[in-house]
Amino acid sequence: MQPLKRIVALILCAFGVIAFLPGQSSEIHGQGAGQTLAWAPVPVETPGWTPPNRPIWRLSELLAEHAGRASWKKTVVSDHLLHADYISMAPGEKTPRRFHPDTRVWWIVQDGQIRFTIEGQEPFIASKGFMVQVPYRNVYSLETVGDKPSLRLEVHIAGAQTMYPVDETPEPLEGFNFVKVRISGKGQYDQNHKPFIDFSQIVAGVEKQRRFVAEDRAFANIIRGNPRTQQPANEADKGHFHMESPEFWFILEGQIEYKIGSLPIFIADQGDVVYAPKQTWHRARFAGTGMATRLAMNGYPDLLHNYQPLEELMGR
Repeated sequence: MQPLKRIVALILCAFGVIAFLPGQSSEIHGQGAGQTLAWAPVPVETPGWTPPNRPIWRLSELLAEHAGRASWKKTVVSDHLLHADYISMAPGEKTPRRFHPDTRVWWIVQDGQIRFTIEGQEPFIASKGFMVQVPYRNVYSLETVGDKPSLRLEVHIAGAQTMYPVDETPEPLEGFNFVKVRISGKGQYDQNHKPFIDFSQIVAGVEKQRRFVAEDRAFANIIRGNPRTQQPANEADKGHFHMESPEFWFILEGQIEYKIGSLPIFIADQGDVVYAPKQTWHRARFAGTGMATRLAMNGYPDLLHNYQPLEELMGR
């Protein structure tokens, strides 16, 4: 009978543990096999936001700030890894033909229509929801088509330089002269890096949501979900933080709820840009009543996620 008593005790113990697991009624981030515990150094004082970075750039406020102007540019992210600008171009406005010597550039079209002319590709017109990218040393140009301004988020690797084909006139750059040089080689598109993704095709189920950029110096991941089917939030859950990279998000669709550091929880809408400094707890959840999507961007393809120990999440 003694073995039977031990078996019954183990079963009762197991049911007791299961009854207290928050995962039965609330969400726990970071569960999975192969995890271990470690000590992570975090600053005594939260790193905070260094301008132009801020918790959220609201598109509605940017549009109000630049009301009446067809062409404008606003830096919304700038750190040691990535740089992002919101850029509006008037109808008919066109960039010079240009390229970046060693880094990739990518865009998210927010409004209007842009004709992309990319070396080796057929020209195409991108509208709202298009995500477009160009590898290093591939010549490209952008032109607003249609009868209204175009609006895009443009993302570079921090410190990226711009060069021009010899038959193009470079845009003046204060403190620099342009000299003629000989160059060779260029980056290629591959199975992980297409010239563009049309987000409407993801919504329609034609295109799968996936990584848009995944290379040594940059990562952009499409994350889509339904707020009506996600588990309730665990209020003890801080989310996670990253040791060496900040992270920012462009809201592609719907609404996303954010909990970042000690800030009150806030909601980001389509077109907004949200930023979390490195070594800062952050948690993102789908919000609203419809489908929601964010494009998560940071500087590493396999960024370490640091989560709270399970006993902390379970209040033990």
